[in-house]
Amino acid sequence: MELNIRYPSNPVDAMTYTTEELREEYLIEKVFEKDKVLLTYSHFDRIIAGGIMPVDKTLELEGGKEIAADYFLERRELGIINIGGEGIVNVDGTEYKMASRDGLYVGMGAKKVSFSAVDKKNPPLFYINSATAHKTYPNRHITIADANPRPLGSVETCNKRTIYQYLHPAVMQTCQLCMGLTHLEPGSNWNTMPSHTHERRMEVYLYFDIPENNVVFHMMGQPQETRHIVMLNHQAVISPSWSIHSGVGTSNYTFIWGMVGENQEFDDMDNIKTTDLR
Repeated sequence: MELNIRYPSNPVDAMTYTTEELREEYLIEKVFEKDKVLLTYSHFDRIIAGGIMPVDKTLELEGGKEIAADYFLERRELGIINIGGEGIVNVDGTEYKMASRDGLYVGMGAKKVSFSAVDKKNPPLFYINSATAHKTYPNRHITIADANPRPLGSVETCNKRTIYQYLHPAVMQTCQLCMGLTHLEPGSNWNTMPSHTHERRMEVYLYFDIPENNVVFHMMGQPQETRHIVMLNHQAVISPSWSIHSGVGTSNYTFIWGMVGENQEFDDMDNIKTTDLR
């Protein structure tokens, strides 16, 4: 298991960052690698985000000195969404078969969480988010049919999309972690516009379903001091609470969002008039 550490950044400092510095601070460039667990620990609300791609091996989440825990979920909860082929997640001896777009919540206290492939020619791509926890909630397997859909946007504004809430009060209880998937319809390319911030929680995005030779411009920064990061398929980005978080692609795409912070209210956000952006 590889764990990269990222420290918080001040929005005033971020105004001075070069393109390279923005990418070093916020971009998670490699999320999936064959038979590896690649994780990033962000000190923004202490979220852990990353990818697990079992092919020939069964992979496990581990504790250790870097998270000061005997096992990974000693003081944490976990959200998983599979965006690859069929796979299996084993939680303390209970197997969950995970098709593409299936999600899984694992509560605090689970001691052994392992990941394996059903067909190594079509391996699973397990994307995970983990947050600190104070209470154990039951494990739950969530298909996309179980998720709570919220259709938003329109073709006329290039942002017709459906938000699927997996780990969310509309579906289930967690300590603080919210997680879901948003799919943009063909002909749409903005995932959020008008944009917004939410001071009470941060977010991490994983962009995927980006066609070959296409990119997503991830918009970030304070509303009056915006920046962007050009992102490829299967890359993730850390979004601080003070930052807008919106993307525009050269094609439609899909992304997974994970939120950690003070509350779980979906509508607790500070909306920004598009013409006020700078």
